Amino acid sequence: MLTVQSHRHATWGVVVQQRSFLQTKLYIPPIRPELISRQRLIERLNAGLNGSLTLVSGPAGFGKTTLVSEWLASCPQPAAWLSLDEGDNDPARFLAYLITALRTLDVPVRPITLRADLRSGWAAAAAACR
Repeated sequence: MLTVQSHRHATWGVVVQQRSFLQTKLYIPPIRPELISRQRLIERLNAGLNGSLTLVSGPAGFGKTTLVSEWLASCPQPAAWLSLDEGDNDPARFLAYLITALRTLDVPVRPITLRADLRSGWAAAAAACR
């Protein structure tokens, strides 16, 4: 569960928030032994490496997670994983998890302030990754 603890920093005298994250949301699911490889779809994902964004969508239970897990196992590019659920609909929570996922790649992510009145969460996330 995501929890936030606040305390006053002894040296700086400011309130510091520390978040606890569900680490399992950041793990790439392992490939199952009974996997049926979907080579045509793997090739399409590889072709998407030339673009800015590749979106995998489909109904629940149609193998999206399995497909992407298989692809990442053979992909030479570094990858971050973030499993989302209904609770991640909050922009501050989503961005906190996104930044945590990106940090698993040693991507330099500057600290940002997440406020309830944040107009554009995407702009803040993009700025943090520059």
